[in-house]
Amino acid sequence: MLSKEWAALKNGSDIRGVASEGIPGACVNLTDPVVEAIAKGFIRFLEAAYNKKAMDLTIAIGHDSRISAQRIKSACIRAITGTGANVIDFGLCTTPAMFMSTIDESLGVFASIMLTASHLPFNRNGMKFFTREGGLEGSHITEILTFAQEGAAIEAGTPGSVTTFDYLSRYAQHIAEIIQRETGLSTPFAGMKIAVDAGNGAGGFYAEKVLAPLGADVSGSCFLEPDGTFPNHIPNPEDKDAMHAISQAVLSSHSDLGVIFDTDVDRAAIVDETGREINKNKLIALISAVLFAEKKGTVVTDSVTSTGLATFITEELGGVHHRFKRGYKNVINEAKRLNENGTYSPLAIETSGHAALLENYFLDDGAYLVTKLLIKAVTMRAEGRKLTELIESLKEPKLAAGYRLNLTGANFKEDGQKILDALEKAVEKTEGMSLETPNYEGVRVNMGDGWFLLRLSLHDPLMPLDMQCDTQACLDSMYGFLKSFLSDFDCIDITCLP
Repeated sequence: MLSKEWAALKNGSDIRGVASEGIPGACVNLTDPVVEAIAKGFIRFLEAAYNKKAMDLTIAIGHDSRISAQRIKSACIRAITGTGANVIDFGLCTTPAMFMSTIDESLGVFASIMLTASHLPFNRNGMKFFTREGGLEGSHITEILTFAQEGAAIEAGTPGSVTTFDYLSRYAQHIAEIIQRETGLSTPFAGMKIAVDAGNGAGGFYAEKVLAPLGADVSGSCFLEPDGTFPNHIPNPEDKDAMHAISQAVLSSHSDLGVIFDTDVDRAAIVDETGREINKNKLIALISAVLFAEKKGTVVTDSVTSTGLATFITEELGGVHHRFKRGYKNVINEAKRLNENGTYSPLAIETSGHAALLENYFLDDGAYLVTKLLIKAVTMRAEGRKLTELIESLKEPKLAAGYRLNLTGANFKEDGQKILDALEKAVEKTEGMSLETPNYEGVRVNMGDGWFLLRLSLHDPLMPLDMQCDTQACLDSMYGFLKSFLSDFDCIDITCLP
């Protein structure tokens, strides 16, 4: 069983921890010895899972712009080559590119490690692992950490080798070739002005190595330079400051579109020429419209998508909306399951901007998502139309609110489940309220002209609460009901509710 210290490094299907000093109270736990133990644990996992010997493995390592990247990469390389396995150092790279390297037969990469903590603060870092089957599952991370905790060494007669390769440029070429093939044009973006905000993460390549060579004017772009202190804003398409920054960049440069990525480019969003943000429900609606124009099917989303989105997908697009659970691996695995059972599902997407397409190995790839949208933008531009015309009929909620309610008891999962069970019973007895069905996470309640969802966090002692509606009266009624209901439980802190 994992100790508390090792278990704390697990973050769903990734590993994350504090890698740099600089924030009071945040003690570094991704030390060199810890990183080396995890890297060796990954090799042991591959040996056991694939019946391989370390000396027969080649592992690619890449990283985003974080200030701890070089130190952690060096620790990984020391550990991996010490087992006899070989390393290809990609340097600055993206999470999706790290997966793609495993299916690039010319490289001979068996597995890869991406060093990133997504949009988390500069002092954090982490590790994502890939084989050609995709990203590892949470159970695999537990195995790797267990191997790391045990600390058993892998004996190597001869240390492995280290080579370097600029894989991000090859990946950029791959994306560019897709765009040229799908549009039938050598410079499909000629005459278009597209601004990219990389947030000083790893996404600057998209402007410099994809858009510009294909004819786009990218002069309105901002924060393309890698800087692991993230001096301008958090690289996160869900962050208000980040979305404001790309909106302003589009408006000030008079660009036709804006693109924003998170730090490691597995998430993205766009803005139109008016600076309107196309993220969350609007982004899901837009990519669904693009995909369903090719072939209708089922879209798998997380649990907090809007009622208006469900209506748009089913009634406007003629598709199926399958609202599932939070967590990008959850929605991806559910879409895979549907396809395996004969239900065509081309898209798994979270409101956070994680979007995985069936046609792209169900890899959550922000660059591929944007690419798909820009290809459609080019074809619509030739018709004198704009991309965002596809979602003109999407109904958006007028009011939205979200809270994270702390659970204060020792057994937070048990306490949270008791609250959810009691909420279901209370809703069934309350006039004007109904339970959403089917429902796969928490308790989602329809009330008046809106809804709320209360669920239990998978890892933390808290209950996220999401609310959407069209009138202040409905929102006030939700607050009144929830505060009255939750006040009967002394294990939850509701002081943040107005």
